[in-house]
Amino acid sequence: MTKVVKIFGLLLFAAALTSPMWLSRSTTVISAQSQHKHPGSRHMHMKNWALEPTGIPGVFPLDPRTIPKWVNQLTKPPVHVPVGTRREPSTGRNLPLYEVTEKTIQAQMLPPGFPTTKAYAYGGQVNFSESGQFPNIQTAFTAPGPTIEAVRNQRIFVHYRNELDGDLIFPVDPTIMGANVNNSPIPVPPFKPFPPGYEQFQDPIPTVVHLHGGVTPSDSDGFPEAWFTKDLQRKGPAFTSTTFEYFNAQFATTLWFHDHTLGMTRLLVEAGLEATYIIRDRNDPIAPLLPSGKFEIPLMIQDRAFNTDGSTHFTTVGDNPDIHPYWDPEYFGDTIMVNGKVWPNLKVERRQYRFRIVNGSNARFYNLKLSNGMSFIQIGGDGSYLPSPVTLTEALIAPSERADILIDFSNVPAGKKIILQNTANQPFPGGDPNDPDTTGQVMRFEVLNTPAVHPSPLPATLITIPTFVETEGIGNPKLFTLNEQESDVGEPVAVLLDGQHFDADVTETPNVGTTEAWYFQNLSEDAHPIHVHLVEFLLEDRQNIDVDRFKAYWESLNGSTLPLNHPTVRANVETAVFDPATGTVHDFLTGPSEPPSPRESGWKDTFVCPPGQVTRVQIRFAPQYSRNADLVPGRNPFPFDPTAGPGYVWHCHILDHEDNDMMRPMRVTAVRSTAGMPRAPGSPIPGSSTPASAGPAHDHRVSMSKLAPRLR
Repeated sequence: MTKVVKIFGLLLFAAALTSPMWLSRSTTVISAQSQHKHPGSRHMHMKNWALEPTGIPGVFPLDPRTIPKWVNQLTKPPVHVPVGTRREPSTGRNLPLYEVTEKTIQAQMLPPGFPTTKAYAYGGQVNFSESGQFPNIQTAFTAPGPTIEAVRNQRIFVHYRNELDGDLIFPVDPTIMGANVNNSPIPVPPFKPFPPGYEQFQDPIPTVVHLHGGVTPSDSDGFPEAWFTKDLQRKGPAFTSTTFEYFNAQFATTLWFHDHTLGMTRLLVEAGLEATYIIRDRNDPIAPLLPSGKFEIPLMIQDRAFNTDGSTHFTTVGDNPDIHPYWDPEYFGDTIMVNGKVWPNLKVERRQYRFRIVNGSNARFYNLKLSNGMSFIQIGGDGSYLPSPVTLTEALIAPSERADILIDFSNVPAGKKIILQNTANQPFPGGDPNDPDTTGQVMRFEVLNTPAVHPSPLPATLITIPTFVETEGIGNPKLFTLNEQESDVGEPVAVLLDGQHFDADVTETPNVGTTEAWYFQNLSEDAHPIHVHLVEFLLEDRQNIDVDRFKAYWESLNGSTLPLNHPTVRANVETAVFDPATGTVHDFLTGPSEPPSPRESGWKDTFVCPPGQVTRVQIRFAPQYSRNADLVPGRNPFPFDPTAGPGYVWHCHILDHEDNDMMRPMRVTAVRSTAGMPRAPGSPIPGSSTPASAGPAHDHRVSMSKLAPRLR
C-alpha cells in the first residue's frame, strides 16, 4: 500500500511539473545577491512614497532633497533610572522598578527651521549624564526612547503605562489580523479613504512592549494579544499585567524594546515606540578594552518620509485597496534618521568609538560602509560578542538585527568628514537601488582636532560558542516554507509561514532542554529576517535550491491556494523525488552549503532567509550559559517557567509582513520522557493545523539523491 501511495505521489508531482502552467515558467536559481524581481514594469513591492497624496488639504509630501544634511547633531539617548523597588514574590527580594510611559510628543526630527513631528515616545525618569558623572535626572520623552541599562543576572521590573490619547496617527487597516479594541465588525468594500479611515479601529490605541532578544517569561514577552489601552479601558485576550519582569539571565549584549501589538506593530514602531536595551556583565573581561562613556553610543537607524507640515508621511493606500485598503507590503521612507534625527552629524575625537547599531526600520536593510573606504571592527551581534573580532569594510544589517562595531578615528586627520553610507536595495536583495543622495546616506562623522588616542588590542577570542547537538527522536529537522499570497494581478495580499494564518492552531511545541533543527525554505522573492522569541540560537548554513521545482512539489502536496485551509504537508528540499525533466530522482539543492559569515557566527535571535535558499538554524531551548551535558529533555533549565502564560511567537521582522500573517505562535512544553509524550514527535498539539513530516537524516553536507522519496 505504501509503495502505491508513493508512486501515485510521484505521478502527481510529474503531472504538476509537465502541466502548461508549469512549463510556462522559467527555472531560476536565486541567490542572496540576485536581482530577482516580480514580473511587470516595476517591482511589485516598491512604492514611490513621495508621490502619494497626504489626504490633508494644503499638506504635501516633503521632497527629501530640500532637507539639508548634517545640520542636525546626533544625540545620545538618556538612560532610564529606577523609580523604586517592587517585591518579587518567589524570592521575597525587592527588585529595581522602572516606569516607562508612552506619550504623544512633538519631536524635532527634521533640522531646525523645519516643523516638528508628532510622534509616540517612551519616557519617564532618565539620566542625561554619562556613567561615573554626577547624575542629571529629568523627566523626558524621546522617539526613539531612552535606553534601559541592565546587569546580567540582576532581575528588574518595568511598569509600562499607555497614555496615548485620540486616534492613532497612521491608518489602522481593519482587514488584516489585528487588535480589534472595540470588537467592531470588519468593514467590506468599498472602503473609506484615509483620512478619516474607520474611527472604531483608530481609537483607543492599544500597545504592548516586547523586549527583542530577551530571554523572558511569556507573560512579560509582549505577546501580540496582550495589549492594553489607556487606563486599561480595553485589554487584549492574552493580557495579564502592565508590569513585566526581565531576568537578564543572558550574555552581555545589545537588545532593544518596541511595540508588538497584533496587526499594528508597523504603525506604532514607525510612530516612535522603540528603544535600546543594554545588558552589561560586571565580570566581562572584554569591556575594559572597549570605548565607554561618551565614546560608546547606541545608534537606532530608521527610515522615514515627511510631509511639509513636519508630519510623518505614511502609506494610506494599499497595494490591493479593494482587499486591504491601507496595508502595503513594505514601507520605505525617503530619509534616514539616527536616534530620531534626520541625517545627523557626529563630531568625533581622534580615537576609537563603540557604536551599538540597531536596525529599527520597518522593512529597510542597510549595507553600511564608510565613504573613505576605511575598515571597522565588528565585535558583537544580536545576542553576544562574536567569537572573534571581524574586520569589515561593509556590514549588512536586516531589520531588527544589531551590530556592535568599533570605528577607529585615531589615524584620521582632523577636519576629515566621513559619511556612513547605505548600499542595500529596497526591498532586499532584488529591489530598486536606493538614491545615493538620500537613502544612500545615513549620518556623518566630523573628526575634531584632538590628540590621537590609539585603541587597546583585542584578544583573538572574545567568546566561545558551543557546538549544538540536535536531539534525537523529536522529528528533526522541522520544516517551514516562506510563502507570498498574491492577488489576481500579482500584488501581495499576505505573507505567510508554512502557508498558514497567524491564528491557525499551534504547531511548534518545543520541549525544554532539547535542540531542534529548523529549515526555512524561502519560496518568495525577498529576503526575510526571521525572529524567534525566548531563545538565542545559532545559524548553521544556507544553500541554494531549485525554487520553481520545489514550489511545484510543495503545491502538489498542499495545493496552490493560499492561505491553506488544511494542515500543511511539509516538504524538505533535501528529499530526493523524481524529476521528469531529467528522468532522475534527486533533491532540490543546487549548490554547496554556505556557512554563516563571520559577522553572523555568534548568538542570534534574528537571521536573514535569502530568496531561493534554505536557511538552517539550530535552536536550543535552554539559556545561553547551559552546558549540553547538563540538559535533559523536559527538565526546565530556564530561571522561570517558559511553559506558563500565553506562549511565544516567531515571525518575519519586516513589520509590514509580521502584521499581515507572517507570524506563528509557539508553545513551549516540558515533557520528561519520550514514552510519556501525549503526541507523536513533531506532530501538532490537538486541533493543530500542521503535522510535521518525518524527514530524511539530517545531513545536508552529503548528497541526498539516494534517499527514498518522502511523499504523502
